[in-house]
Formats: sequence, structure tokens, C-alpha cells
Amino acid sequence: MAETLWSPTADRIENSALRAYLNWLEKREGRPFPDHDAFWAWSVEDLDRFWISVAGYYDVGFTTPWTRVRTADPMPHTRWFPGARLNWAQHALRHGADEATALVCVREGGLPAREITFGALRRSVAAAAGWLRRAGVRPGDRVAAYLPNTEHAVIACLATAAVGAVWACCSPDFGADGTIGRLAQLEPTVLIATDGYHWNGKEIDRGDVVARLREELPTVRHFVHVPYVFDRRHPEGSTPWNELLAHHEPLVFEQVEFSHPLWVLFTSGTTGLPKGLVHGHGGITLQGLMWSGLYCGLRAGERMFTYTSTGWALWNMQLGALTQGAAITLYEGAPNHPPSAVWEVAARTRADVMLLGAAVITATAKAGVSPRQQHDLSRLRHVLVSGSALPSADYHWVTDHVSPDLRIDSTSGGTDVSGSFVGASEYAPVQVGRIGGRLAGVDCAAWDEHGEPVIDSVGDLVITQPMPSMPVYLWNDPGAVRYTESYFDTWPGVWRHGDWVTMHSDGSVSIHGRSDSTLNRQGVRLGSGDFYDVLEAMPEITETLVIGIDLPDNAYWLGLFVVPAPGQELDDALKEKIVTTLRTRLTPRHVPDEIVEAPAVPHTLSGKRLEVPIKKLLAGKELAKAANLASVDDPDALRWYARFATDRFTSAR
Repeated sequence: MAETLWSPTADRIENSALRAYLNWLEKREGRPFPDHDAFWAWSVEDLDRFWISVAGYYDVGFTTPWTRVRTADPMPHTRWFPGARLNWAQHALRHGADEATALVCVREGGLPAREITFGALRRSVAAAAGWLRRAGVRPGDRVAAYLPNTEHAVIACLATAAVGAVWACCSPDFGADGTIGRLAQLEPTVLIATDGYHWNGKEIDRGDVVARLREELPTVRHFVHVPYVFDRRHPEGSTPWNELLAHHEPLVFEQVEFSHPLWVLFTSGTTGLPKGLVHGHGGITLQGLMWSGLYCGLRAGERMFTYTSTGWALWNMQLGALTQGAAITLYEGAPNHPPSAVWEVAARTRADVMLLGAAVITATAKAGVSPRQQHDLSRLRHVLVSGSALPSADYHWVTDHVSPDLRIDSTSGGTDVSGSFVGASEYAPVQVGRIGGRLAGVDCAAWDEHGEPVIDSVGDLVITQPMPSMPVYLWNDPGAVRYTESYFDTWPGVWRHGDWVTMHSDGSVSIHGRSDSTLNRQGVRLGSGDFYDVLEAMPEITETLVIGIDLPDNAYWLGLFVVPAPGQELDDALKEKIVTTLRTRLTPRHVPDEIVEAPAVPHTLSGKRLEVPIKKLLAGKELAKAANLASVDDPDALRWYARFATDRFTSAR
């Protein structure tokens, strides 16, 4: 039984946004919904009526009516609300009084925050959309951006959507090759790019990268320059950002089909060309309203702070807060410069809700700071954690060092759906190492290798009914061939997400890691996340990576790579402590065959460990075929693993 750290009070539940919706739903359906479990069961039993209820409760503005809720086509060909027309940006901007805050812009270094009201945001979006139309941008054209997490990205995204064009953005921490590999697929007509960004106290110049983008994106007809970091002349042939906002324009929203493309989000691209995931206006409108309203619990006048870059799906997800008339805090910089930077920003901008990666919490905990002793976080009621499973020790750290009266909400979903599959509701207690449960409208389960659902044991995470926010299609994927291969090859018509998961009998969920980097010891599947959970709470360790590979003659090698903390070394004493910890806190099967000191653990540009590419290296694949270095945060670290693989396993094959 998992340890319970926190439980909601009856008063908190009764006054929540979720309960307000359930009260409305009870009258509409003529049946009780006493808790989230009853609500979830109904939402997947009558999926169509559930999504109609979301559209009705939040008064989605369909300007032409839908003919049916969804087509009968199986995933990935299902289409939602055919016939309906709307515009996502219109829903993002329709609430919020003119004088109410919409954006709180904060830069690394403790400079005063800049606040932009909903009125000013609407005027800026109207002006930028007018400029795009005058530049010849039409519905379906692509607008590409290379921008940090600032108001420029939000304004440009909303303006692009208002025109009916398609948005795509790469963060300026992406190099030229990684950015070109993504944006060139789209053949954009407009490029909006910054001159640099801030990171760990440094000003990072991206002028050379932007020059390459202009050279190698031949379809770009207009280049908009955003002078953000450096005081220099605008590049020749560019349009200054201020010109986009210079003219007063009426705020006009192109009414597009429900499935009309809104934006393209890219997969990590660590093993090949990044997949372009195309999401539609209608699906993102419904998903954003449901998630920000029912699960973040946001109301007009509240504030959400998401620590993210523009290259991570969390950036897109946070925009859903605007649909509730809530403000979003845009922080540009490193999360731990100084070590409690994100918590200082949360306190200073009076955040009600936070969304951040588990790695940020772990890094803050390891830095030895206690935010509650340094900052006033009394307004913060809810912390959502994404990117990877939150280690058990970090649940305690948040309770002890942020607030004991805080809803810790570990979530899991993906760029794939621009949202979450599982997370907590206002009814769920906070259990150490557990996710609260399944989200409404997400018919997910754990399946064994025979395609049978399992409870209280590890299985493949599957989604058995469609979601409106699933990709409408993948870019340059005629016949949905790549889409089908990516998600529906194992069980036709069933989305296999690629995570090992346990659906517990109490309704909670555990994520154990990627199923495509399976650890199979003596016929038993082990989740890599379980290793990281127990090991990275040790003060002697910065980070770990566990890989298992098959060897000749039915042999198997389970290797643990350890990056020691500064001032530590992987000596015999630490190795013995690691072995004892794994044996006692997990099982003897979790004890590796070898423990290796490594200089670093490489990640995708969104912070996920490169388990699959490194497994391919250890299995004998060449580096050039195992990974795309342009999509890796530390190529030199990956090269170290390639050399290790050559030195250690060449003779064994």
C-alpha cells in the first residue's frame, strides 16, 4: 500500500471547479456523480456524450453546427464533430476583462516582471494577424518560429491561429541542424526568430543559427526579427517585430473546420527525422478547456506558472489557461539559476498552479534549498509534474520544503496528444510514487502481451477509444502509414503509447518507463523508472541510466551507468550501497551485472533520457544509425557511450 501524504478536505472538493461542473452534469444527465471515479466511468462508457458536455459546459463557439460527434472510422482515422467550424484562438482570447492580467513575463536574473493585460494581448494579436494577412498568409500556410518562452511566441502563435495558418516553433536552445530538420519539413512561408536567449547567467547569441535558417528554409518569403537579447541593427531584409504590432486592426478569427490544423509539434527525433504531429483547432480547444478547467481548476483572475521552453508540449498546454480567463507566467531562463529560481518566480508572480518537469524538482532538492523558508508560496495550491515520474523522495521534499498543504499531481501523457492520459483530480489523495488516476474521456488500460487488461501488474499503456486531441495526421504521411506504424502496429485500432504502466486496484497508476527500452531479467519485466526513483534520491548520485541488452547464447547484460555527484566517486563503497539499496528497496533481480561510472547521461532536447538510442549502441548499431545528434542535449556524452559499446561488447558479439 502506497503512503498517503495528503488528502483533500470536503470543503476543498465542494468549492472546486470540478465539483461545479459535476453539479451541472448531474442536472443535465439526471443522475448522480458523487466522485471522480463515477465521472470517469461514465465518460468512457458514453464518450460522445461526455465530449458534448464539455462543449456545452464551456460554451464552445461553433459557428456552424456539427452533424455528428465523430465518424465511425477506427483510430487513427476518426474525425470529431464533422461540419463544425470554430477557431481555437478565439476561445483563448474571449474571456478575461481588458484590464485583467493575461501574461506575466519574467526573465532569469530577478528583473521585475512585466504584465500584459488581456486587452493589450487582444490588440497585439489583432495587429500581428493583420500583418500576416497583408503578407499573404492564408489558411493552411505555415508560420515557423525560433523563439524563447516570451510574449512574442504567445502573440505570434495566437495570431497565426487567428488567420487559420499552421504554427510550429523551435526553442532557441535547439541548434541549426535540429531546427532545420523540423521546420524544413513544413515549407513555411514566414519565419519569426529571436537574436538569442538567457541561460545560467549568460546571454546566448543565436545570430549565426538564424542566418542558417534563412539560408536553408527556401520557402520563407518574410523574416520577422525579434530583438530580445542584443541591441544591434535588424538583419538586412528583415521585418522588425515592432512593425507587426504597429497598426490597429480589428480582431478577426478565421472560422475553420474542427480538424483544421492548428499547430505541428515534433517528436524528439533521436532515432531519425522528427515526426510532425498535427493537432486540430477543435481537439485542442476541447482538450484545453477540459484540462485547464476540470483538472487544473483554474478560474478567471488566477495564475498558472509553467516552467517550459517553446520546444516542449507543456508550452502549448499552458495556453489552455487563457481559455479560463486565467493568466500564464512566461519565464525565460534556467530553472535553477539560482537554485530556487522557479520557486522564487512562483512566489513573486503569485502562482496558484504550477506545471514543471520532475527533473526540475529533483535538481532543486539536490541543491539543498528550502523554498518555503525563502519565499511566500501560500497562494500555491497545486503542483503538476510532467516529463517523467516524480521520484518518491521528491514527494516528501515538496511536502517538507514547499508546502504540506499542496496537491502534488504527477501526470503522464505526451506531445502526441498535447495533453495527459493520467493524473490526479480534486478527489484524489496524494500517494507517494503514484499518479492519481485516469483522466476523463481517456479510456486507457494496461494490457499484457496477449492484449488482455491487467490490474496490479505491469502492462503496456494503451488507449482503446479515440481522443479529440490525438493528431489529425502526421506531416508528410500519405495514407497514415507512419502514424499507424508508430501507434497502432501492435493492436490495430488501439493506441499503444510505449510506456510500461501498472493500473492499481485503488485506481492509482504507476509509470515504469518506456516499453521499447524493456528490461527483461530472468523472464521478469523491470521498469527503468523504478531504478531512477530509488537511486537518484541518494546524495552521492547526480543521475543514472539503466540499460539491458541480449547477448549471444541466451545471455543478458543489465548495466547501470552512474554519474556521481560533485566531489563523489564511484568506489567500491558506493557500488555496495547501490546494490544494497536496489536489493532491499526493489528486488534482487534489480541488482545490475555491472555498475559503470559515466561522465553524463544524454537526453533529448526536452529532457528525456536516451534509453533507446543507447540500447541500440550497446547492441552494436553505429552511432550515426542509432541517434540523431542534432536532437541530443549532450552529443559528447552520447559519443562516450558509443566508445564504451565498442570497447566492451565488440568481442562478445
